[in-house]
Amino acid sequence: MAYNHTVQYYETDRMGITHHSNYIRWMEEARIDFLSQIGWPYNKLESLGIVSPVINVDCDFKKTTTFADAIEITVRVIEFKGVKLKLSYEMKNKDGVVVFTGTSSHAFLDIEGKPIRLKQSFPEFFGCLCELIE
Repeated sequence: MAYNHTVQYYETDRMGITHHSNYIRWMEEARIDFLSQIGWPYNKLESLGIVSPVINVDCDFKKTTTFADAIEITVRVIEFKGVKLKLSYEMKNKDGVVVFTGTSSHAFLDIEGKPIRLKQSFPEFFGCLCELIE
């Protein structure tokens, strides 16, 4: 599933290059969009009492990006075991050159911070994520 982002001026540093911290923000933007695209928007999850904190992020910066660059971000489910979800991200510029790859891992917790077993508590969401594993 793809998400498009245009690099904003405020996301760049004095050298005109995107500051590295923004790539993690873009991962989150793409992840939220991904959940909406698969029919499970984050606000729906929260209304069901599900929160999904980030427990790990891994980033590999390949090429720099600059103001006004169009970035396509592809999100894929690479691992899911019911309590922990691992997503991969690939970011490409308008020329199709990979500028960034990364992963993020997430837990599924209730509002009190206790792990949720999605297979038992939310089988439709569990099944949806299982179908997307690549």
